Amino acid sequence: MKVTTARQRFAAAPEALPLPRLRALIVFGALALLFAGLVGRSLYLQWIDYAFLQEQGSARHSRELEVPAHRGRIVDRFGEVLAVSTPVRSLWAFPDKFEASPEQLKDLARILETTPQRIAARLDAHEDFTFLARQIAPETSERAMALRIKGLHDQTEFRRYYPGGDVMAQILGFTGDKDAGQEGIELAQQPWLAGVPGSRRVIINRRFEAVEDVAAIRAPQAGRDLALAIDSRLQYLAFRELKAAVEANKARAGGMVVLDVATGEILALANWPTYNPNRRDKVTPEKMRNRTLTDVFEPGSTLKPFTIATALETGKVRPDTVIQTGNGTLSIGPNTIHDAHPGGALTVEQIIQKSSNVGSAKIALSLPAQAMWQTFSNVGFGTTPKTGFPGEVSGRVRPAKTWKPIEQATMAYGHGISVNLVQLARAYTIFATDGELKPVTLLKTEGPVEGRPAISPTTAAAVRHMLEMAVQPGGTAPRAQVVGYRVAGKTGTAHKLAGKGYAANKYVSSFVGFAPASRPRLIVAVMIDEPSGGQYYGGSVAGPVFANVMGAALRLLGVPTDAPVNNVILPADAIEVHEET
Repeated sequence: MKVTTARQRFAAAPEALPLPRLRALIVFGALALLFAGLVGRSLYLQWIDYAFLQEQGSARHSRELEVPAHRGRIVDRFGEVLAVSTPVRSLWAFPDKFEASPEQLKDLARILETTPQRIAARLDAHEDFTFLARQIAPETSERAMALRIKGLHDQTEFRRYYPGGDVMAQILGFTGDKDAGQEGIELAQQPWLAGVPGSRRVIINRRFEAVEDVAAIRAPQAGRDLALAIDSRLQYLAFRELKAAVEANKARAGGMVVLDVATGEILALANWPTYNPNRRDKVTPEKMRNRTLTDVFEPGSTLKPFTIATALETGKVRPDTVIQTGNGTLSIGPNTIHDAHPGGALTVEQIIQKSSNVGSAKIALSLPAQAMWQTFSNVGFGTTPKTGFPGEVSGRVRPAKTWKPIEQATMAYGHGISVNLVQLARAYTIFATDGELKPVTLLKTEGPVEGRPAISPTTAAAVRHMLEMAVQPGGTAPRAQVVGYRVAGKTGTAHKLAGKGYAANKYVSSFVGFAPASRPRLIVAVMIDEPSGGQYYGGSVAGPVFANVMGAALRLLGVPTDAPVNNVILPADAIEVHEET
């Protein structure tokens, strides 16, 4: 048998053929195309699609954070701070990224003055994001962050602080968690006070922690300061006296307005009950209402001067015209109007001085209903005072064509019509001036403002004299007199509506007046709701409050006296005071 070796077999193999040239060109061409594609794609991504890639990268590794704007301050007319925003901190977390040991959770709860169970409940609320604490002191936040709990973050916010507390509460209102106005001036002037938030871009790590500031995209624009017409001294004075009167008379509530005659500025706006806007955890809506602007009531006899003014303007009566009131009753159909005291024959001046319902009703029935309605409309009843305050109401004056005789008669002394206290105070500017109705404002103004004519100067002067008589002995409000100043004003005592009629033992007691009567500077309007301490007449309940506030306010403002210091003359016996019904 023949054996062949490996060398022999190799030598016998046919010679290897060279790789065809075409195949080599194809392979190298394909490789070149792939390389060109990679280069092209790289250039495309680097130059053409750069913005898209940058956006995608930013979406994964950067965040745009809001930079809150500092809210403007609210100050009184002299620059005293009434509301200011202070920096605070808030703690937050993504629940699925939050990791704390039982000991850390216990320490965090102690710092936040809560329980571990409550913190756990917030984290288990099935939300992607949650706040563990809002608007806490910076030092509290620092102590919490020092625990180094994974997934716990903090951020700066602003919290509103109100130095005046409950005294200014219903005027200023308050802000919410994001320092945005929720009530009162804070809400009404939100665009002015708020400013414009800014923003900044930061790099975040995989734990969603900001590790580097990239850029400030937009700087925040701070809100602007706002100066109110309020005089803090008069506000505290009005608040103190109103609170004392409500408590002394065991009343349900009360309100007071102090108005500058020349400028229409509201210098004080007091309410009771009230609340502390710095601590609102247990505040009821009842205490939050600014009753002087959002609540209406029937003004009672404080409306009589407008009825008399209408009669004087139309020429139906003169101040010395005598009206027969008889035994103090007047029947109109099945209804009877009563006076508190029989007056017999009274002049128009005495009808205001002694507050005769019968006399006012008789004068009203001698007038066209449209003439009365026009006067009420001219002085702002039935329309809002236009202070810009949220929720201010217009009250109600029904169209004259719907009035029945009994309704026209009762409107003469303030029943069947509703007003708010600011409306009523504003309406009295026609008697404190030469017949001009002044606009009112909660914002500080510079110098006197022009009003619009509502009655003639002659009528204004005549009614002003009648209102001065009402405060003197023989009138319904001798307790509204002020030492050293001549005062003009009118009492009001109105039964409150209850269902389809009037409640027998529920009243609204009021007084509106101005001083000095020789050259009026201030108007003060007082309303006490449901006094139940034994007295309910406006002269006894609201009159003394007016006197205390008006006297102190005139002295604070340095208004010259226009009467001797012994001008106050009180009746020797209460029976001599002619209270109205």
